[in-house]
Amino acid sequence: MTDALGWRHKFGVVAPSTNTIVQPDYDDMRPDGVTNHFSRALIPNLEVSDDRSFLAMIGRIRDALEPALDGVLTCEPDSIILGVSGETFWDGKAGAAAMRERFAERALGRRVAMGSEACIAALERYPEVRRLAVITPYMPSGDAQVRGFFEDWGYEVVRLKGLRCGGPVVIAHVRADELGAAVDELDGGDVDAIVQCGTNLSMVKVAAEKERQLGKPVVAINTATYWYALRQNGIEDRLDGFGSLPRDH
Repeated sequence: MTDALGWRHKFGVVAPSTNTIVQPDYDDMRPDGVTNHFSRALIPNLEVSDDRSFLAMIGRIRDALEPALDGVLTCEPDSIILGVSGETFWDGKAGAAAMRERFAERALGRRVAMGSEACIAALERYPEVRRLAVITPYMPSGDAQVRGFFEDWGYEVVRLKGLRCGGPVVIAHVRADELGAAVDELDGGDVDAIVQCGTNLSMVKVAAEKERQLGKPVVAINTATYWYALRQNGIEDRLDGFGSLPRDH
């Protein structure tokens, strides 16, 4: 017998307790017969004002992820999505692979989709893309990890804008017009694609519209991660309204 609603696939999703964007984003992209089951990594709404406090927040999230994973495993999901961003870019290509393998082992061999690797899978659908501009909600220490990850994969990060958000909750308060302006600031003839990191930034619709305006890929991490999780698990539904990635690939 199969799940009455998740008869095609049940995703177990781990996200920070402070994140109010990733769950509605994933649910907006959910095909019929696929269900998303969230478990929250419990963290306080810490004030973030510099690299030291940013790294303290990252540490709290990192410590809370595995207990949250243990919780969602009790619903017997078919695979796992990590609905966090910054941690998945840490220590480059090798660090991301090690994190995925660690979580897959804890999830008893289930597939694990992560934002960093999803962004690479997305960019690989656009073979002409080599030069990136990147937008994040992070402090400089987080931005350096994101830059290093993409460089490990052979991409040139031409420009990067870190919004330096003052805490995990207020990341979700960044308005669509502010994100659109950041994309315009980053864009240029020397940029092949724009990538957004940070699962609590509400970028999905902004990215789709900016992609239409600019005529180049604009990859929102929540779109890329959910698309990647679907395709990893043989779910090939094409999704309209979220840009070219889930519509055409």
